[in-house]
Amino acid sequence: MRVFTVILAGGEGSRLSVLAEKRAKPAMPFGGKYRIIDFVLSNCSNSGLSDIAVLTQYRPHSLNEHIGTGRPWDLDRNTGGVRIWQPYRGRDDQDWYRGTADALYQNRSFLRSERSDTLVVLSGDHIYKQDYRDMLRFHEETRADLTVAVMDVPREEAHRFGIMKTDASKRIVEFYEKPREFQGTLASMGIYIFRTDFLLQRLEEDAQDDSSEHDFGKNIIPAMVRDAKVYAFPFTDYWVDVGTIPAYWQTNLDLLKDQPELNLYDEEWTIHTRSEERPPVKLMSQAAVSWSLLSNGCIVAGTVVNSVLSPGVVVEAGAEVRDSIILNDTVISAGARVDRCILDKKIQVGREAVVGYGDGSQANRREPGNLDSGITIVGKEACIPAGTRIGRNCRIDSRVTARDYSSRDIASGECITSVTE
Repeated sequence: MRVFTVILAGGEGSRLSVLAEKRAKPAMPFGGKYRIIDFVLSNCSNSGLSDIAVLTQYRPHSLNEHIGTGRPWDLDRNTGGVRIWQPYRGRDDQDWYRGTADALYQNRSFLRSERSDTLVVLSGDHIYKQDYRDMLRFHEETRADLTVAVMDVPREEAHRFGIMKTDASKRIVEFYEKPREFQGTLASMGIYIFRTDFLLQRLEEDAQDDSSEHDFGKNIIPAMVRDAKVYAFPFTDYWVDVGTIPAYWQTNLDLLKDQPELNLYDEEWTIHTRSEERPPVKLMSQAAVSWSLLSNGCIVAGTVVNSVLSPGVVVEAGAEVRDSIILNDTVISAGARVDRCILDKKIQVGREAVVGYGDGSQANRREPGNLDSGITIVGKEACIPAGTRIGRNCRIDSRVTARDYSSRDIASGECITSVTE
């Protein structure tokens, strides 16, 4: 079996709001020192899959820089290794990707040149650990045209996924993409194994269909279920789509449990990343830290409780950080308080400022369906002036300065927008 792997990493991550405005969702920092895409790349490396293409589209610069030559994942090889395929304009049908299936269709000549008989297609924006070799064996044993990794999800979450029904042999007999009515809880994880020639044929057919949205879940898989051999591979371990603000916040903080479901300290399945050269964590004499992850380069002189700090974060004396995620090189100045927040990179929280106060009952006025769980988010390189008080469910846009604030008291559910952005 000759296997080629494609990672779809062009996602916009719109439900992550201002946090994903400057980067693709797979490039989002996670767990202090990692990026979301580190998990699928590490799964590939640990599973022995070393011939990989990463398909990017939305704001790819941060992602491209992070992956580089692939050395942290042992993917900087003379044969195989990792390559980055970006959309490009050509004479015929090259353009921005119109859907997941179209992304592969536009790269069909590259896929053919790999001469693989088996194609693994993965999403680059999920948090999980999986040995793909088990699924490849299942795919080969069943002689499937397509194998889909599946897991049971809570009933209230089922409408967010592709839902399927299987027979006793695990063959998929019905498939519903994000059904409005309840059809079960067996959900697609966005992990696929195809017979390469079979998929290329179906992509050609789909490209000629003007009514198609050129998407795996909406078009390709339902058609295959009707007339091909499509099987479900059950997955029972930890897997999370961190596509919303509450999911991103909760999944990070879940790492702080005594026995987290996602074990980052498993020496048998290392999660690799491109690490910056930073000095060790420094705790000053007055520091008080509990139930937290502190990354390299952090300096803490204040209080940090139940929080995740990325590299280079500074918490000055008298400052408090609770139930929050603080990304790289952000400074929490003396006497400031940050509670139930996500702060992006290089933010300056002024002295005695408060970010996150109140009961959180007021949803955000611009994003009421997205910012309604009491979490306040602050965009990259924003300034929070000294003495400012910011409530719950607030959105502070990237690069706002002191002059963008008309008041030093920002009520819950409000937004601050930069006049220069």
